Amino acid sequence: MKKILIANRGEIAVRVIKSCTEMGIKTVAIYSEADRNSRHVQMADEAFCVGPAPSSESYLQADKIIAICKENNVDGIHPGYGFLSENASFVKKATDAGITFIGPSPAAIDLMGSKIASKQAVEAYGVPLVPGINSVVEDINEAISVAKKIGYPVLVKASAGGGGKGMRIVHQEEDLETQMKTARSEAQSAFGDSSVFIEKFVTKPRHIEIQLIADNHGNVVYLMERECSIQRRHQKLVEEAPSAILDDDLRKRMGEAAVNVAKSCNYSGAGTVEFLMDADHNFYFLEMNTRLQVEHPVTELITGLDLVEQQILVARGEKLTFTQADIVSNGHAIELRLTAEDPSNDFLPAVGTLTKYNPPKADFIRVDDFVYEDYEIPIYYDNMFAKLVVWGKDRNQAIERMIYAIDNFEIEGIPTTLDFGRFVLQHPKFISGDFDTNFIANYYSPEAINQQNAKLNKAAAVFTYLEFNEHKTIEIAQSDAENWRKNRQ
Repeated sequence: MKKILIANRGEIAVRVIKSCTEMGIKTVAIYSEADRNSRHVQMADEAFCVGPAPSSESYLQADKIIAICKENNVDGIHPGYGFLSENASFVKKATDAGITFIGPSPAAIDLMGSKIASKQAVEAYGVPLVPGINSVVEDINEAISVAKKIGYPVLVKASAGGGGKGMRIVHQEEDLETQMKTARSEAQSAFGDSSVFIEKFVTKPRHIEIQLIADNHGNVVYLMERECSIQRRHQKLVEEAPSAILDDDLRKRMGEAAVNVAKSCNYSGAGTVEFLMDADHNFYFLEMNTRLQVEHPVTELITGLDLVEQQILVARGEKLTFTQADIVSNGHAIELRLTAEDPSNDFLPAVGTLTKYNPPKADFIRVDDFVYEDYEIPIYYDNMFAKLVVWGKDRNQAIERMIYAIDNFEIEGIPTTLDFGRFVLQHPKFISGDFDTNFIANYYSPEAINQQNAKLNKAAAVFTYLEFNEHKTIEIAQSDAENWRKNRQ
């Protein structure tokens, strides 16, 4: 594989180009008219415009992307995440054109892309599932019967869904029919599929996922876990590895369950199995993401593996060079997603120009981004523009280092999640590890962050006062000593 096209944009395109360059592989970038000045375009060996700003007219143009590959002797396509990364039809088209897709097979993508089919597949391998019904529910009487059996609250979920779309929590029977209709309508609009199913709603859930890598020779290795419970609207904002609550036994059981998920679909490449964990540490299969995850850097920092490199090696047909016994966790890593949105205004998305952009620098800090000073954040795509990642020898040090990194990240021109990140990292519940996916709902508010900032400002003022007086005392002492010397002369 001598030339790879990155069918994506933003920080993941930059990330893939870096690994390809280190491996001596030529890169081809694609870009929309809105991304003409993006960093991934500047970094790639070749770059081609695929259309106007809307993703439907550019990054989702599968036939156009494959045509670029064929015209420019591209050997492989790395899809990143989002866009066409989990589109089985795109994978088949690329494969039929003689281009290697750096990811799993279309069959694996299709199977794991269906909430219902994936649950049925993994159940045969003994993977624990949330109580409920793993088939499409259309009749309200059947829905009522299922809900009574598993007990309220229940969750109505879109079979083809993700990102919280087509999902409704129902606390009582009289609301079930209305919420089912709403979930079905939203699922049809978002995914073109109105199918829904019902499962028990897990209260106080934690979102813990297992990273794995599988080759084409039957080898599957899990690469520890990631804690992803700090979320807003089912979208992750803070991730860490390892989790603060898993012991070796629980980690092993979750890891082996993830491996069985991979075996259930004959998986190949890098993938992530997501689990819900209840307050009693029972875990249940949620879904499998058949691609690289946004939060993959924290896994890389604690394992020392380059996951993009591993994806490419597997796509080349190579065997994994390590076994499960070789995987050990070194230290602790935390990631904060930096998004252009206003946490003080219900995380309202924002656009604008980065009038100042100066990321912090230290051996323990990693910043994955694609922007620069005077870069204009476009309105057309996901508003994440950077990921701030730190490593520490343990969780406490990682928290301290993340706060340092946040305090030294200079950003002006747009609202961001930097202050929100500081709020999370300094909150007693996060520090203790006693939190779940309801963290924002339970603890965060604009008033809370303002109170925290006021405390920080007061502490800074006290520190400045003490430092000034200490410095003044030193100056006085030096002056007295000088006068004493003069008098002695």
